[in-house]
Amino acid sequence: MVNNMSDVSSPSVRQRPRLRHTDGDVRGDADVLVIGGGPAGSWAAISAAESGAGVFLVDKGYCGTTGAAASAGVGVWYVEPDAEARERAMQDREALGGWLVDRNWMGRVLDETYARVGQLANWGYPFPVKESGEQARTSLQGPEYQRRMRRQVVRSRVTILDHSPAVELLRVPDGGVAGATGVRRQRGGRWTIRARSVIVATGGCGFLSGGLGCDVLTGDGHLMAAELGADLSGMEFSNAYAISPTFASVTKTALYHWATFYHEDGRVLEGAGSQKGRSVIAQALAHEQVYAQLDRAPVPMQPEMRAAQPNFFLPFDRLGVDPFRQRFPVTLRLEGTIRGTGGLRITDERCATTVPGLYAAGDAATRELICGGFTGGGSHNAAWAISSGVWAGRGAAAHAKASGSPGGRAEGAGGVGLRPTATTDATLDWREITRSVQAEVQPFEKNYFRAESQLQRSLRTLDAAWAQARGGLGGGVEDVVRRRESVAMLAHARWMYNSALDRPETRGMHKRIDRPQLDPEQWHRKLVGGLDEVWTSVDPLAPVSTPVAA
Repeated sequence: MVNNMSDVSSPSVRQRPRLRHTDGDVRGDADVLVIGGGPAGSWAAISAAESGAGVFLVDKGYCGTTGAAASAGVGVWYVEPDAEARERAMQDREALGGWLVDRNWMGRVLDETYARVGQLANWGYPFPVKESGEQARTSLQGPEYQRRMRRQVVRSRVTILDHSPAVELLRVPDGGVAGATGVRRQRGGRWTIRARSVIVATGGCGFLSGGLGCDVLTGDGHLMAAELGADLSGMEFSNAYAISPTFASVTKTALYHWATFYHEDGRVLEGAGSQKGRSVIAQALAHEQVYAQLDRAPVPMQPEMRAAQPNFFLPFDRLGVDPFRQRFPVTLRLEGTIRGTGGLRITDERCATTVPGLYAAGDAATRELICGGFTGGGSHNAAWAISSGVWAGRGAAAHAKASGSPGGRAEGAGGVGLRPTATTDATLDWREITRSVQAEVQPFEKNYFRAESQLQRSLRTLDAAWAQARGGLGGGVEDVVRRRESVAMLAHARWMYNSALDRPETRGMHKRIDRPQLDPEQWHRKLVGGLDEVWTSVDPLAPVSTPVAA
């Protein structure tokens, strides 16, 4: 299946890219291919089209409805162009992020986000109006936001392939990217798109932990980029856990600011509402059920909370639970690099990766530049999705215009799950690989509270699983997407644990219980890459934010 897909000739680029249908498969040629249809992918596609490129966008689901942002409300790191306000906004993240942020990038993101949120308002997004008569632009309702983004993508003459997950990238003999291949889940058949530039906007990796909207976020783009030689940064900052009711998938945590947390016996769980509250909750969950109640929310504010986060309250209403007046059981769901900050390393201001013609945007790219080692939550990640999407679109379009037709025939770069190095082992099951990865990354005692001995044990298990999958995991087109998802999660886990092992300190969200202090000698970013053999190194570029300045 895959070998046939990769044998395609050089494209003849058109301003309005069209698909060619052959025996149930489709092929296309374009300047830019965007993989992922969330906020970052949508902004990237629009930006590339604005720059004059012919653009395809492929989405694992239906562009405008899938992913973490589309499922609920999100905050936005939107700050008016006031020098003092922006200084405060940047200072707030420096210490939290372990002094790994870059003020130059923070300023760029604030500028671009301010401009593009204004553009969103011009497109008719219904921001609420404050008593002063000004619009409140610091949050977005995901469904409405993404509906409008899809509409604008279509208006920008971008060709969208829905329910068309990418399986692998294509490369040409010089090592550059040349497009991608994938499958059409609903219509059947395969797709192949040759492109001069590709933007990976596939989101982070949540390891199928049950978070709302995160079932499509399995790190596929990271795997495909790494197969072309791209490296990653900040993967140790990948152990983000979100508070969630045990009976629901909603992981939007802003409303827990008004919660009191309780032990199983009804006593208040002291410290659970503080900045270090996740650690307190995780420690308690190891031996008892923890409960929460939104009993600190003023009564007049409660209708506003319901209006702001309707999805949060829906599971409670279905069960007849009043979260303001009744306690409910909570847990912590792993959100990995969705709320974490690690991702593909970018090498310039247009979000290029180390692979010629390959760009990264949104949660697929590292967010250390504006968040350091602390979670970007909703607001910073939302601003980064907008800004990096715009920049990646411009960069990809410029690269496409300058590169000419890619030489030679393209080959599929995919490895594990597509092209076993030995005979396909029929006993190997992607479900078992997924379960084995989850067993190493979801438990608090392995991932949230890290230690050298446990990291090494987990890596031995994960490395053995990789070797086995590398040799024998294969099969037909019917489960190729699931196979690649399981392999992407396995690769993700190995990168993040190797990075965690190589940072012997506690910094940002990376907590080493055997090294509980911040080490000044570790004031740098960590790079990681490789597949069969994972490597780590120090990023030679120092963060532009110093602890001394504090």
